[in-house]
Amino acid sequence: MLEQLAGNGYQPVDFAAGADLVIVNTCTVTAATDSQSRKLIRRAQRLNPAARIIVTGCYAQVNPAELQKLPGVALIIGNEEKKELLSLLAQTQSQGSSEVTTLVSNIRAAEHCNPLDLQTFAQRSRAFVQIQNGCDAFCSYCIIPYARGPSRSVPVAQVVAQIERLGAADYREVVLTGIHIGGYGQDDADGTSLLTLLQAIEASDFGGRVRLGSIEPTELPLELRDYLVQQQWLCSHLHIPLQAGDDEILRRMNRHYDTAFFADLLADLHLRQPAMALGLDVICGFPGETDEHFSNTYRLLKQLPFSHLHVFPFSRRPGTPAATMPDQVAPALIKERAARLRTLGEEKLQQFSRSFIGSEVLMLVEGGVSKGLRKGLSENYLTLLIDQHQAQAGELCLVRVTDWVADGMTVARVN
Repeated sequence: MLEQLAGNGYQPVDFAAGADLVIVNTCTVTAATDSQSRKLIRRAQRLNPAARIIVTGCYAQVNPAELQKLPGVALIIGNEEKKELLSLLAQTQSQGSSEVTTLVSNIRAAEHCNPLDLQTFAQRSRAFVQIQNGCDAFCSYCIIPYARGPSRSVPVAQVVAQIERLGAADYREVVLTGIHIGGYGQDDADGTSLLTLLQAIEASDFGGRVRLGSIEPTELPLELRDYLVQQQWLCSHLHIPLQAGDDEILRRMNRHYDTAFFADLLADLHLRQPAMALGLDVICGFPGETDEHFSNTYRLLKQLPFSHLHVFPFSRRPGTPAATMPDQVAPALIKERAARLRTLGEEKLQQFSRSFIGSEVLMLVEGGVSKGLRKGLSENYLTLLIDQHQAQAGELCLVRVTDWVADGMTVARVN
């Protein structure tokens, strides 16, 4: 949206300056994110009462009526309408109405995924390419199927063309993103899959490395695993949501696997590629989670060979089955359990990181300098710190890991 506006004469300004036009691109994954979006809208209106405020994103998609009540909101558009931003903006400006214009289609009826191509990623050394959108899983805690619609894939040729353009613009790493990237191609009848997409990227003119976004545990068949561990241009890093380490809680969440399946999957990946970073998501304090359920989750996590852990305290999301389930867990207990899991996650990350001391890894250098150091990422998602005089932003260089510090791993350049 920023690229569309900048290409048509709009000048971006700092939010605090009080812009004439404000776009709030909302999240709705929790009730807390809804509240944050409302606060941003009210703040934008206070900074400039004459501002035209446009609200879009998932909150706008799911509950536009709630947003219509907020002061300053001129236009509310759904996720499918984002690509028509410029024409809708011109149309509503010419109307000159003080009423809120709301254009939100039924996203569950959407059949295609054709995101607008991005030409640049400001102040980033990595680029992000959406290959898929939507979800058909209907986990009991999640509103995403209603906010993003059914699972649908971007055509292979369009994905490859975007990646080649980004490579030509000197981006050395591309991250493939989506809601269910492992389900890529399942909405097509021609046999397209994530594996066939990766093979098409391999045959393309892109010379950088590719990282996969979050992928569901049920979407990693053996054939795909075989391919992932054999390709050096694919980052040795997978992020796989676990969500709970107890079978009863997984069933209540409407997750379609059990803990034995998940443990076998991680064991297989670790055996195939011990240096692979394995990141997990876990939700803490799901309704009905007893001390025993939590102990099962903690015990399973302690045994699993993962490197990164993202802990999400359960938040009631109105409109989901979990929001009205009995035996809601007290917030204080959720906070206490989340702290224990985060401590375990920090221990796992440090153990994984220290195993690379003395090893050589490829570092993608990020922009910005802090205390004389530049930050970057290894292929297996280690945060690396290098002397600012040894590397430049955007470089992909070979480095040797020298030590572990609180902020990451210190490295020295090899080539």
